[in-house]
Amino acid sequence: MAKMILRSKSVGTKVSDDEYVQIKAQAAAQELTLSEWCREVLLATVKSGQRVPGSSDVLAEVQALRAIVLNLFYASLRGEAITEQRMQQIVQWADEHKRGVGTLEKTGEEQ
Repeated sequence: MAKMILRSKSVGTKVSDDEYVQIKAQAAAQELTLSEWCREVLLATVKSGQRVPGSSDVLAEVQALRAIVLNLFYASLRGEAITEQRMQQIVQWADEHKRGVGTLEKTGEEQ
């Protein structure tokens, strides 16, 4: 026989009407009540150890991607061949910049 878990704490949040409809639809699609679905999603996130990305994380990724694309585009305009080593340098710079570790230097020039 399964051990009964006593749940005495609650977690709440406010959502818009549109968000509520979307959440409710997800719960219904999995044949769960709204509370059950929310509990499962929250606990799955906690157990996975993954952090739900915030808008600043997404923005940092977009900025890093933009830096990579622009560097490749400008190198192409200059007729430069992008070597594997140069590509790794560009990606490394973008990753370091994304984490706030890199310096604001021109990445289009060989260092």
